[in-house]
Amino acid sequence: EVQLVESGGGLVQAGGSLRLSCAASGAPFGDYVIAWFRQAPGKEREGVSVIANDGSPFYTSSVQGRFTISRDSAKKMVYLQMNSLKIGDTAVYYCAASSPRMVRLWVANPTGREAYDYWGQGTQVTVSA
Repeated sequence: EVQLVESGGGLVQAGGSLRLSCAASGAPFGDYVIAWFRQAPGKEREGVSVIANDGSPFYTSSVQGRFTISRDSAKKMVYLQMNSLKIGDTAVYYCAASSPRMVRLWVANPTGREAYDYWGQGTQVTVSA
């Protein structure tokens, strides 16, 4: 079992940057695919970015070119660098982990909530005009 703790959220003006961090503990970090999801008020939780065990990244189209995901296996950390933030990026951001037993779901839909079995508590990101 893995535990996830997010940090780095806050209030930023449109056009600004934030870096979110996700600290993992409790399980072999390299076995897990890690993703960032976000949920805005009144909306479904959506997958934003994924980083596979081999470091391969994936981004949803709305953040492609603005967000960068990375992982430091030695520190058991995953980061989400968010640049050129927009008001529409305002949401609670969640770190999620997909264990090896979820591989079929993850292959079918890397940003589907059903593919992730461990979740952090979330960190609020608010982008103002």
